[in-house]
Amino acid sequence: MSELRFGIIGCGVMGRLQARVLTSYPPLAGRARLVAMASSSRDSAGARQAAAETGCASTDVASLLARDDIDAVSVCTPSGLHAELGRAALAAGKHVMVEKPIDVSVRAADQLIEAARQAGRVLAVMSQRRFDLASRIVRDALEAGELGTPTSASVEVPLWHGRSYYASDGWRGTLALDGGGALINQGVHSLDLVQWLLGPVVEVKAHTALLGHTGIGVEDVVTASLRHASGALTSLLTTTAAFPGRTTRLAVHGDRGSAVIDNDELVYFHAADAETDPLAEPGSLAEGAHGADNQADLRRPAGAAAGQERDSCGLLRGPHGEQLLDFCDAVADGRPPAVDGPAGREALRTALAVYEAARTGATVRVDRAAGENLRLMRTVPSPVPPPAGRWRGELFAAPGRR
Repeated sequence: MSELRFGIIGCGVMGRLQARVLTSYPPLAGRARLVAMASSSRDSAGARQAAAETGCASTDVASLLARDDIDAVSVCTPSGLHAELGRAALAAGKHVMVEKPIDVSVRAADQLIEAARQAGRVLAVMSQRRFDLASRIVRDALEAGELGTPTSASVEVPLWHGRSYYASDGWRGTLALDGGGALINQGVHSLDLVQWLLGPVVEVKAHTALLGHTGIGVEDVVTASLRHASGALTSLLTTTAAFPGRTTRLAVHGDRGSAVIDNDELVYFHAADAETDPLAEPGSLAEGAHGADNQADLRRPAGAAAGQERDSCGLLRGPHGEQLLDFCDAVADGRPPAVDGPAGREALRTALAVYEAARTGATVRVDRAAGENLRLMRTVPSPVPPPAGRWRGELFAAPGRR
């Protein structure tokens, strides 16, 4: 297969992670090549530094999109710029991958999806947790019926972000470009993953609050109850106000088995064998095993440690590499990627339904929810506007025209 030549827009944590994965993940050798990086702001020094780390060129957005030696663009910018920059890349004839979330409004997401359709180009949304080994083991078990009827799940994203995190970029903690806080920025990966495992969410109840920070315009705590189309229920907590921060955890339960993923690794798995009737178990098992009889080690294939190395930012490199490889295959084969635009839209729509449920106090159906997070609960102050002139007006200006 031919090599896909990439440009990356955005030189923050995720842009640099993708750059390192593109240049060092062994299965991508000969399949993908990083050509250039550009910053979506005036931070040309940041772009030069990021490019120097991986040996690619440093340029501005307009010049990157104009290059004929770039086939695909990965957009790793503030969330509220994903669709705008994605459409610009599509108009330049590039295939596009955007970081999560697809954008901060359903309208923007729909515009991006339609632009990709009209351009005849591949559009993917980075949702690398679907490519974690642990996630695939649990998904396979669910599809094979090994966990029985899925009954519930719990999602816990207990993070801590100090003042320096929100001060590091002017867009952080703003509705305009962040779209929200702990949910749409930090929790959206888990929200996507639980729907990939248990099916779409159809109804939500929720609360949001701003309790551990000042000077930001978004929530730092979200709790929600989610009802899936299957009838299964999920309890969700996501926060950036849980000092000192713990690992993300997702537990899935069924009437024949359960699984727990912690920090992207399978830490617990148990499924009843074919001869066992859990409802008829005698003695101590009549009230459950209380976490005993862990089969997780038996579920991990030989050589499972390969690709499980963690990047300097703390995330696994393998899942990002596998999704980028799927993207390359989708372009080569002329097929949709594993996580396409509509899949990214579904995760966004669910997050916005959670915000609407928190704002109104009502039970909200996802298919009837508003397409934008116009305002949060009254506990959250008015949004802080992004720095004037820093983001949108100068996105496509070459250095000499700024």
